[in-house]
Amino acid sequence: MGLPDTPFAREKKSWPASRPDFMLHPAHTILYMRLADVTRADVLAAVEEFDRLGREEFLDKYGFGTARTYFLEVNGRQYDSKAIMGYAHGVSQGQLLRGGDFTGGEASVVHHLRRLGFVTRTHQNPPWTWDEVVLACELVRDNGWRWVTPTDPRVAELSELLQLYRAHPVEERGPDFRNTNGVARKTADIATQHPDYTGKPTNGGQHDRAVLMAFLERPTEMAQQATAIRQATLDEAADPADVADLDLDGLSADEGRVLERLHLRRERDPKLRRKVIEAYKRRHATVACEACGFDFQKTYGERGADYIECHHRTPLHVSGPTRTRPEDLILLCSNCHRMIHRTSPWLTPGELVSLIERQRGQ
Repeated sequence: MGLPDTPFAREKKSWPASRPDFMLHPAHTILYMRLADVTRADVLAAVEEFDRLGREEFLDKYGFGTARTYFLEVNGRQYDSKAIMGYAHGVSQGQLLRGGDFTGGEASVVHHLRRLGFVTRTHQNPPWTWDEVVLACELVRDNGWRWVTPTDPRVAELSELLQLYRAHPVEERGPDFRNTNGVARKTADIATQHPDYTGKPTNGGQHDRAVLMAFLERPTEMAQQATAIRQATLDEAADPADVADLDLDGLSADEGRVLERLHLRRERDPKLRRKVIEAYKRRHATVACEACGFDFQKTYGERGADYIECHHRTPLHVSGPTRTRPEDLILLCSNCHRMIHRTSPWLTPGELVSLIERQRGQ
């Protein structure tokens, strides 16, 4: 396969025939390398060659160092992902790539391996989310604001719970993901941030101090939030149906999402939505947004009949993940619903109505 007609491609034509393509300058790699052309069969051929030679000989022969973070997993065995992709590119394109020819990592090699249906593993653990730190801080609070040792049964219980937490896909977890040592260390990260602690704080994560201060300043609210996160994590593990993340785009990747996912799943329950609409129709002539008054049927005719979305009147971190009743939900048009969910923290229905009224009054 030839290079596209670019200045770099024309420069390459002037190279001596003895200059191998794997010496391409990394700055030009994007013009040359087409990871998208590598197929699943190409990767499996690289795995076969890896198994035939053994790891050390394969890496040495094809110019790669050992992987530090990401590994391809096939039939229970792990392979250096970048080296496998470099060889697979040679199978696909007739030109092997060496370690210096391209970058590895989640955004390139790992992304394409996953796209082809392969499982990848990491030897590093993801940062703790807000949800996880809240649960760890609850444990520190229960222990008199002191850290907890790895042998404490409460640490083992929290470790088991965090294994169920779905914000971190399995392929992004290291082999020691949220084990008892890691959980105990996190309790120390939190405890050493306490205002009464006189020693040197440990090097923790970005949420440790913020969560601790939230517990100290708003103890009742945070206790409710911890209870809700715990129950929602168990609920998700028991019924792991996925929810589209369109309404979660306003949250950063490291914020807690377990309550938000549960919130959206319940709002989208078709049986519950039907009950809410039927109850509303018994009191009103038509189905309309309770915030702005938009009537889908009036605008779209029969196509819009009884179309509306549902939203919780009370956030789950306040109500807890209890059984949702029709009276717990408010009917909203798609626009109003999206405005509520657009950024974190979400607006309450009352805040949204006030916003609409202010804008209309201008």
